[in-house]
Amino acid sequence: MGKLQDIILAKALANNPIPIIIPCHRVVAKNGIGGYSGGVDIKIRLLELEEKNKDSNL
Repeated sequence: MGKLQDIILAKALANNPIPIIIPCHRVVAKNGIGGYSGGVDIKIRLLELEEKNKDSNL
């Protein structure tokens, strides 16, 4: 994606009023984990929980 698209995506994710239902925490940066409106610690925890429970969601 280009710089403008990156900015548009970042603004949309930052303004997401229901980030758990619309899982924007799954969006990661090219060079790291990226940000999250709930904080990077929560983003990491959510990703860890999903990974741990991925087989039970079938």
